[in-house]
Amino acid sequence: MASKTLIVMRHAKSSWQTSGPDFRRPLNERGQLDAAEAGRILAGYRLDVALISEAVRAERTWAAAEAAGASCPDVRYTEAIYHAWPNELLALINDLPEDARTALLIGHQPTLSELILGLAKPNELTVQLRDKFPTAGMAVLTYRGAWKTLDEGKAQLKSFQIPRG
Repeated sequence: MASKTLIVMRHAKSSWQTSGPDFRRPLNERGQLDAAEAGRILAGYRLDVALISEAVRAERTWAAAEAAGASCPDVRYTEAIYHAWPNELLALINDLPEDARTALLIGHQPTLSELILGLAKPNELTVQLRDKFPTAGMAVLTYRGAWKTLDEGKAQLKSFQIPRG
C-alpha cells in the first residue's frame, strides 16, 4: 500500500480590522508574510490535492503560499471546512482520490489540532502541538494505506512547523 502524506495547515494571521462577518476576515500584514513563508516550505512538496476553507483568510493563505512557490494541480475550495468537526474533516480526507499521494488541508482551529491529535499516534510532536497550534502552523502526517481507511491513531506526525515571514 502506498504511503500518503497529509499536511494540515491553519490559516495565517487574520485581521480583526473589519466590519464584515468572521467568514470574510482577510489576512493582516503578518499573515501575508507567514503565508508566503509557508509557501516556500510547501514548494518542497509535490502536492496532488488541496482542500481549502472558503473563508477569506484561508483562501488568501493559499494565494500567498502559491505566490511564494507552492503549487497544486487540484485545489478544492469548500465551505464544509469552516465550522467543521474533526470527523467531518476526516470524511473529506477519506474521500480523496487514491492516486493522490500528498494532500494539503487549510482550515481553522480548534478543529485542526483535534483532527491531528486524533489521527496521530502520540509522540513528542503531538505533545508540542497539543500545547498550541498557532496561525500558519503546519503539521505533516504520514500514513501507509488508502485515504478511505485513514482513521484514529493510524498516522504518524512527522513534523510540526510554525512558518514566520
